[in-house]
Amino acid sequence: MAAREYRGLAYRNNTDLAAWLAKRPAEQALEPDLPIIDPHHHLWHTEARGLYFLPELLKDFGGGHNIVSSVFLECQAMFRASGPEEMKPVGEIEFVVGQAAIAASGQFIRTRVCEGIIGWVDLLLGAKVRDVLEAEIAAGGGRFRGVRYGTSWDEGLAGKFVSRAMTAHRLLDPRLREGFAVLGQMGLTFDSWHFHPQLPDLIDLARAFPNQTIVCDHVGGALGVGQYAGRQAEVMTQWKKSIGELARCPNVNMKLGGLGMTSFGFGFEFEDAPPSSEKLAETWRPYIETCIEAFGANRCMFESNFPPDKQSCGYTELWNAFKRLTRNASADEKRALYSGTAARVYKLQAP
Repeated sequence: MAAREYRGLAYRNNTDLAAWLAKRPAEQALEPDLPIIDPHHHLWHTEARGLYFLPELLKDFGGGHNIVSSVFLECQAMFRASGPEEMKPVGEIEFVVGQAAIAASGQFIRTRVCEGIIGWVDLLLGAKVRDVLEAEIAAGGGRFRGVRYGTSWDEGLAGKFVSRAMTAHRLLDPRLREGFAVLGQMGLTFDSWHFHPQLPDLIDLARAFPNQTIVCDHVGGALGVGQYAGRQAEVMTQWKKSIGELARCPNVNMKLGGLGMTSFGFGFEFEDAPPSSEKLAETWRPYIETCIEAFGANRCMFESNFPPDKQSCGYTELWNAFKRLTRNASADEKRALYSGTAARVYKLQAP
């Protein structure tokens, strides 16, 4: 089991992944006219994760869904190689602005690619984060909206694959909270990525800063690998309780997605061919419906989380799965889930 789980959490290279995705003929996009703001995707090029720049993103966007705008989320892409350590993340903003400028030329796509940018800053700098944030705002050219600070920590298998070294209960650290307070003073959002055992820490943070806009990424990161494998019922009980408590914090919004990541333990990456959108919807339904019921459509937004979720499915199939899950939703609910909440939270042009 350990070898199987290890292989599941490790990224497949682009060639192997493309060959696997090609084993299932691409689906036609459902409800192709429905405007979508994709509020969570990455751009990167690393030895471990491969290449995912604007051409790769636009290829996924071109699958038939009406992607009108997008938001880039930090992923340690193109940090500066020199200069003060705390200022190196500004390089990521500069890189993304360059990619966005290419898209804004209109030669390739009409989508407002990276209309919003969520960067990274070391919140442990405390009040000194202001200088870094001011530099990122300047570099963003009007696109910078806030930061994400991932606190994913696990003593088991999942903890070996987090992108940054982390300590338990980082969100409770007084130094982090000193830096966190600056975000509110500057009108910036905060995205939180963590695993489900850390949800109580996010709840504590949200209650301590009730006026700070917070976005919980990837339905709160329910784990299904390592010591959590085979314990779905137990995990779901704990996760649902935390989701209910988090939803009582009106300053928190929920991103519906990330379920294609292998850390959820669904095991699609071990199948001979990718799942259909029907299968994805069936598998993801308990998580999506629980979050919408708890937070309401006006505080939820669907996300692609590409390319990490590409480990389980194609871009067109992912959005088809979401649309299957909202088949009976009202027009107003769909507007909120697919574009309205993202536009409000990240201050984007609404469709």
